[in-house]
Amino acid sequence: MVELVAPAGSKDALKAAILGGADAVYLGGKRFGARRLAENFTPGELKAAVRIAHDHDVKVFATVNTLVKEKELSAALSHVDFLVSIDIDAIIVQDRGLLKLINDNFSIPIHASTQMGIHSPECAAWAEANGIKRAILARELTFSELKKLRKETDIELEIFVHGALCYSYSGQCLFSSLLGGRSGNRGMCAQPCRKLYKFGNKESYMLSTADLCAIDNLPRLVKIGIDAFKIEGRMRSPIYVYLASRIYSNAIARVKKGEEEIITVRERELLETVFNRGFTSGYLDKEQIMQREFPESRGLPLGTGTVRGGALRIKSKSIRNGDGITLYRDGEKIGGFEVEVIRKNDSEHILIPPFSLQDGKYFVYKTKDWEFLKIQEMIDAFPFRTTKAEERITKLELPSKKRQKSECELSFYISSIKSLQKILPYATRIYFEWNKQFDEAKRLCENQGIEIVLMMPRISTKVPETHEESLMVCTLGQIQKYSDRKLYGHYSLNFFNSLTIPKLYQYTLSVELNRDEMKEITEHYNGRLEILAFGKIELMVTKDPTIPEGILIDERGKKFEVYRDNHGLVHILNSADLLLLDHLDEISEMGINSIGIDLRRRDAELCELVAKAFYEKKVELKGEIKKRCKSITHGHYLRGVL
Repeated sequence: MVELVAPAGSKDALKAAILGGADAVYLGGKRFGARRLAENFTPGELKAAVRIAHDHDVKVFATVNTLVKEKELSAALSHVDFLVSIDIDAIIVQDRGLLKLINDNFSIPIHASTQMGIHSPECAAWAEANGIKRAILARELTFSELKKLRKETDIELEIFVHGALCYSYSGQCLFSSLLGGRSGNRGMCAQPCRKLYKFGNKESYMLSTADLCAIDNLPRLVKIGIDAFKIEGRMRSPIYVYLASRIYSNAIARVKKGEEEIITVRERELLETVFNRGFTSGYLDKEQIMQREFPESRGLPLGTGTVRGGALRIKSKSIRNGDGITLYRDGEKIGGFEVEVIRKNDSEHILIPPFSLQDGKYFVYKTKDWEFLKIQEMIDAFPFRTTKAEERITKLELPSKKRQKSECELSFYISSIKSLQKILPYATRIYFEWNKQFDEAKRLCENQGIEIVLMMPRISTKVPETHEESLMVCTLGQIQKYSDRKLYGHYSLNFFNSLTIPKLYQYTLSVELNRDEMKEITEHYNGRLEILAFGKIELMVTKDPTIPEGILIDERGKKFEVYRDNHGLVHILNSADLLLLDHLDEISEMGINSIGIDLRRRDAELCELVAKAFYEKKVELKGEIKKRCKSITHGHYLRGVL
């Protein structure tokens, strides 16, 4: 049976999903959910929500899908304990430390959040081996990749079919985090992807995607055995939730009956009206996913209208009394109003706007349908009575680990032979990018007795083959495939607390942690740890095939390098270099084993300067490094994320 999973960011949205025919809803409490800015639910409201949903044969999946800091583990465990006590049907999780806690303490279905980054058969195999019942897959997968994944795993698979698309792979975006301290991995994304950027001589919403609408793909997705279809939108209106649920529920029923037409003209019109940035079927067919003209919902495009003598004339059949329309001119919003038709014929409606307009042409969108009022009245009439409930505090005792102060090793991220030759005298080990120069780099390192580690791709829908013993891994699939090797965890693996699984030879701590949070981890973790101390942190990794390499400039004038790697992935780098040269003694006191220094795609002279500064602990070289780099930052080391 195919399951339709709808968003419930509020009590009214929950009611809308039930009325709309959803089989399940996903919702969150006031903490630990990836939409902390939604209305969300108190403990009493959560208990009532589960009861009401179950009374209507609707399942409830709870989102506990943020990364969890060390000091929050007890509170997260208490929250899950409460959710289990009110008969929640499944817990959606990103954090792998929390995953371990749930597996160790409860018997409840766990769903891997899309933030966990399940995007390959190997990733799914890791999830299944670690107690996960269902994987909510990355939105970037093509139809053929989904089909292959379905054939090669027994785990339940859920995919997004409607709603907003993230520009970056979910769980891999640090843009909002590093620019303003609001972490997408903590449910606080400020959506920098919806802002204006300059690229070359052109200004546009360069990172803004269209909205996903895969309804026409449902027949073949059902055929290959996808278990659940998910609608995005916990920040959207109850009317949106009702319509998306109702229309997709109807479509699934028609697919099951073998009907050819699975969505009516009227349903498509309603779907476009309620929220629409332009629709795309996403990466299913490698279609264009970008819509760079405007970042907001404009509703159903009705075409061009003409104002003459205070009257608006528009040729459209999709308009009637009670609809709401909005007018745009030269890309600027002029205003909107509720429709009262003065006169109409077969080809034209004549409307009188409640405000004055210059004569001329305007582009018209329908942003409200006359049916919306009836839908809202139906939602309002649906009863929701909150009950009393409180979460019990569960005290989690983590074992103390004594880490000795250590002389930190220096580990360099390198992408060229020229740079490698400059820093070899200062290096303990090299993380070398997967490119044609690796064999030569390996020879040079072995001649000097220096360990070389092959860097795996940031994302790999098919994990590449290699015989190298030492690997830097970036995905759960790479860990699964090469679990018998010596594995170094990249910071993109989001190591946020001491319970994070699986154990690797070494992890790089998340770059979203501050020094106090790092210290808390070291007090409970005895495995090898690295802190990234220099380099341009990757803000995004994306599959977008349309963005060129170059420099992206935001509205404040900050410049972000964009480059495409050998695997076709696009990386957007921070405008400033992380530099923790003046904190080396403090890092050493924590018992950190290795300092990470990212010098990929940097000129050889800068590489040598930075390597020498860290090797000799010459803080006085900080000024020269800043001069060469233009801009430096402590990142989150001194501040942390919300």
